[in-house]
Amino acid sequence: MIFGISIGLIVGIVCVIIILLLGITGYVKASTDEAFIITGLHKEPRYLIGRAGIKIPFLEKKDVLKLQLIPIDVKTSSSVPTADYINIMVDATVNVQIGHEPEYLKLAAKNFLNKDPEYIATVAREVLEGNVREIVGKMHLEEMVSDRQKFATLVKENADPDLAAMGLIITSFNVQNFMDDQHVIENLGVDNVVRIQKAAAISRAESERDIKVAQAQADKEANDAQVNSQTEIAKRQNELAIKQAELKIESDTKKAKADAAYKIQDEEQRKTIEVTRTNADIARQEREVELKAREAEVQEQALNAEIRKKADAEKYRRQQEAEAALVERQKEAEAKKFEAERAAEARKAEADAMMYAKQKEAEGIAAVGRAEAEAIQAKGMAEAQAMEKKAEAYAKYNNAAITEMIIKQLPDIARAISEPISAIDKVTIIDSGNSEGGGVPAVGGYTPAVLAKVIESVKETIGFDLTEVMRANTYAAKVNRNVNVAADLDATNPLEEE
Repeated sequence: MIFGISIGLIVGIVCVIIILLLGITGYVKASTDEAFIITGLHKEPRYLIGRAGIKIPFLEKKDVLKLQLIPIDVKTSSSVPTADYINIMVDATVNVQIGHEPEYLKLAAKNFLNKDPEYIATVAREVLEGNVREIVGKMHLEEMVSDRQKFATLVKENADPDLAAMGLIITSFNVQNFMDDQHVIENLGVDNVVRIQKAAAISRAESERDIKVAQAQADKEANDAQVNSQTEIAKRQNELAIKQAELKIESDTKKAKADAAYKIQDEEQRKTIEVTRTNADIARQEREVELKAREAEVQEQALNAEIRKKADAEKYRRQQEAEAALVERQKEAEAKKFEAERAAEARKAEADAMMYAKQKEAEGIAAVGRAEAEAIQAKGMAEAQAMEKKAEAYAKYNNAAITEMIIKQLPDIARAISEPISAIDKVTIIDSGNSEGGGVPAVGGYTPAVLAKVIESVKETIGFDLTEVMRANTYAAKVNRNVNVAADLDATNPLEEE
């Protein structure tokens, strides 16, 4: 039993070893550019391209077909007449190979099994040369030369069935050259060159014409664009000038309003100053009258009791000085206090002024119109008040004040009378020899004579005789003539009569 098992095991091992040896020795693998054809056990051969397979030794056979491209230089061995009976020779380059499909492999195996590529190229060249000759005989020379691709396509289509019968396919067909002994192709080229040159000249002339037309059109469009641009610029500049004029008018209007408001305010201030000055003059004159009256009283008291009053006057003077000093110190203290308060108020007002200015800025615009009307009204009222104050002042003037006013105006009257003489650049004096008239005395007496005429006109107009007033202050008038100045002035004061 053990012996039987051992024999079976040995037989099995031997079989496995035989199978392994057969597999190792029968393993074949084809590359992608070749085909293995295995025949023997099967009715149809097996083809291996780019894959592995098993060939049973001694029972199957392996043959090889090369599948790489085979370049073939196809040249006609002699001249071939074209359809227009021109003998030419053709030079072409063709690439062929064995087809990978089973039907091509079967036909190639029958014709080129185990053959080298040179043999396949020789057979294919003969077939292709025959097809080239056949197509040349069917086409005209000019057609072939001008359309080589058509010629190659026709040759390929004509040769495909013949090569397919041998298991071959054409992968490319390129015509290298056409040649002839009579230089016909060269002459065709000359004709084509002339025709091309002619077409090129015509095309160049047409192009130059089109360029000139396009240039003229471009110049016209550029000129139109420039004109439009300059017109637009002129319009915009005109609009800018109009806008600037409008802004200038608006600015001038605002400036005129501001100037008017400033002038109104200045006029109001001037009127106020005049009124204040007039009031001050009136007060000063009243004070002077009071002082004069006081002085008269003091002098009268001094004459009545000079010795007795001297001590009292000195005491009174000191009391007055003490009181004045006290008042002065009080005023200085009050002034310092007032200044401190004003400084504090100013600092506070500075803070409030910012906010108040913002608030008043809006109100100021609305108040401009009201201010103008109020300013005009205030101006009229101020002028009326000034006139009223002047009337009151004139009513309070006494004869002495009137006399003083007229005397103060005499230099101005004399200056106005002498101004025409001062404007004379050159004077020629002709003296008649009469010492009483003409010549230098006449020119020198011009101003006094005119001034005398003015005084005479005043006397005739308002009845005031300044000469009599001046004479009333002389010693002769007071002692000899017993002239009373106050009585005479009161009798001739036109203001009191009014």
